[in-house]
Amino acid sequence: MVWFSEARIDQLIAEDIPYLDLTSEVLGVSDQPGEMEYYTREDCILAGTNVVKRIAQHLGCEVVSARDDGERVPAGESFMTLRGPASGLHQVWKVGLNAFDHLSAVATKTRQMVDAAHAVNPRCEILTTRKSMPGAKDLLTLGIRAGGAWPHRLGLSETVLVFDHHISFLGGFEALLEQLPAIRSRCVEKKLFVEADEEHARMLAHAGVDGIQFDKIPVDRLAGLVQELRGIDPRLTLIATGGVNPSNVAAYAATGIDGIATTAPFSAKPLDMSVRMRAL
Repeated sequence: MVWFSEARIDQLIAEDIPYLDLTSEVLGVSDQPGEMEYYTREDCILAGTNVVKRIAQHLGCEVVSARDDGERVPAGESFMTLRGPASGLHQVWKVGLNAFDHLSAVATKTRQMVDAAHAVNPRCEILTTRKSMPGAKDLLTLGIRAGGAWPHRLGLSETVLVFDHHISFLGGFEALLEQLPAIRSRCVEKKLFVEADEEHARMLAHAGVDGIQFDKIPVDRLAGLVQELRGIDPRLTLIATGGVNPSNVAAYAATGIDGIATTAPFSAKPLDMSVRMRAL
């Protein structure tokens, strides 16, 4: 479960409700009890349930029933029912709906990619990158976990991953190879990964890195390279990245790669979801 602080929940509420539900106040129905039901018009993998539960409780509503994140919900079915005063229900309405239709879209696209990859390679995991919407990393992480993927790298403070930019500061690839023993001694509790092309990948496999990340290597060349590198060092972790999406994820997974790093789930189109509300 992704952790959300009380302040974060209040922040999500404040985006839509700076002060009060003016319409309910003007109509004089603020305190009238009612019930609201969230439902989907599209088949989906649900995400955002725990966040919306907390939003509802903050706004004085009772959660009568709710399905769990990660559940498959068919089109037309409801997945959460709330009770409370009319003002509270109207305050929860769009804040909750925004969370559900965006996060469930991410979860649904993620599950599509996970299922496609696992169908041909059960040991290949879908990993999402740091290229996410600013300010929404916690929400997007919730969405991809509901869909069955894992975060590739949540920030610079985790994972030692060497890119070309780092290598240029070291003085070039040969300098990296020379300094590998010293570098490894400074990250004894972390695995050392390097992003590399085909030629450098072979050299790194012989040098004893823990993992290699390939960026935009065509899938028709990747299968042979994976097999070759496994022959050099069977313990290597191999990650593919760059341009992987639902249409080609199975082909990449079939190469025998260990993981696929992608941003594709983050661009999922929001789902068509809505509410039914009634007075009690």
